Amino acid sequence: MLRRLLFQASIQRHSLCGASTSLSWLRQCSSSSSSTSHSPNSNSVEHLEGTEAIPTPPSAAISIDRSVLYNPSEHSHEPSSDSELVKHLKSIIKFRGGPISVAEYMEEVLTNPKAGFYINRDVFGAEGDFITSPEVSQMFGEMVGVWAMCLWEQMGQPKKLNLVELGPGRGTLLADLLRGASKFRNFTDSLHIHMVECSPTLQKLQYQNLKCINKNDTDGDAEEHIISRLTGTSVSWHATLEQVPRGVPTIIIGHEFYDALPVHQFQRASRGWCEKMVDVAKNSMFQFVLSKQPTPATLYLMKRFKWAENEEIDKLEQVEVCPKAMDLTQEIAKRIVSDGGGALIIDYGLNGIVSDSLQAIRKHEFVNILDNPGTADLSAYVDFAAIRHSAEEASDDVAVHGPMTQSQFLGSLGINFRVEALMENCTDEQADSLRTGYWRLVGEGEAPFWEGPEEKAPIGMGTRYLAMAIVNKKQGVPVPFQ
Repeated sequence: MLRRLLFQASIQRHSLCGASTSLSWLRQCSSSSSSTSHSPNSNSVEHLEGTEAIPTPPSAAISIDRSVLYNPSEHSHEPSSDSELVKHLKSIIKFRGGPISVAEYMEEVLTNPKAGFYINRDVFGAEGDFITSPEVSQMFGEMVGVWAMCLWEQMGQPKKLNLVELGPGRGTLLADLLRGASKFRNFTDSLHIHMVECSPTLQKLQYQNLKCINKNDTDGDAEEHIISRLTGTSVSWHATLEQVPRGVPTIIIGHEFYDALPVHQFQRASRGWCEKMVDVAKNSMFQFVLSKQPTPATLYLMKRFKWAENEEIDKLEQVEVCPKAMDLTQEIAKRIVSDGGGALIIDYGLNGIVSDSLQAIRKHEFVNILDNPGTADLSAYVDFAAIRHSAEEASDDVAVHGPMTQSQFLGSLGINFRVEALMENCTDEQADSLRTGYWRLVGEGEAPFWEGPEEKAPIGMGTRYLAMAIVNKKQGVPVPFQ
């Protein structure tokens, strides 16, 4: 996704991995083609008086500051031009008699069944609100396919394999993966693809992009008879990971999924850490306030601090924690232990505590987080250190590798050779597109070869995105983390 293009990160390049599957795949796969800056929030936080404190965790002194209480004003009952989602959010706050957490606000804005940002529209691509790596170039999905095949080999080439993608967008990544892997029939014949997707609109796009058809339903289970014509692979859809059948070796792909999970924000006040909440101001606009008492998410804040050094905590004025990311990671780790397999997580983030990264993107532009909710994407940096600790806490039988930069990950899998092979037989226009896509995936900053308008210069995501793998220890170290 190009919505973090102005963020900076460091890069260290790794050498090319010599996996036999990777090199074989690069020689044989089809050459068909498919296809930041933090925006600070201007809403102030109300500070009012209070008294009580919360318990102190072992690794850091934590208390709740009661000087920041906020008493909501009476809400107006006059007719307004508020959207249905705004009315819904205000009704929740009124019913509760107080503010809601940033995480609850974020979850409603993104996935409300009627008006959520992701639910009823296609938000991806140049005509949408942001662009993801699979939409940039077919090579991204192809390289993820190389990784999946290498792991499948390390697993002993099981005859049945669940390939799961969390939040698959338009289905572009898996479509490119299947096209690239189509010559490796032993691999594709083993697959059953499971799409974890809550948006009916995106489910339809995924069905189309994977060239799905419904086979004759002979036993009354229509879902099991949807196949992708790209490779004849079975495809199923689920609302959550829990619904994906267990008991089969599983590879899980989470590309730009964790960044959309709701985060809780905490702010350091005069006597400790208080959770930032969303309330309705006197002018009927949304505003941030601080909690008047300890909240359930405080337990996750204490857990996150347990995994950090006191020196790291002392430097912070704000902290983001994502309970759903921690819980999801533990669920993934336990499934990997019981069924075998692994997970690949690629996202923008930090290998440490995240301070204040939540932001909103509408039509490729930063906007205020509280402005017209439901019309802009909300996302936050991924705390990769918390993912690692969560997985390791779930079981001693999983191993976590990385994170490494996206540039290192794709480079080690052979994207350099792939782009050269594609450029051997293409037009000048196609070559320009390949160079641009390649730079966006692995480069850093503006592309040096660009000769077009400055505002359209491709900006590399190679160091701003990180890749991490979680695998069953029995399978060894996965490519390219050796």
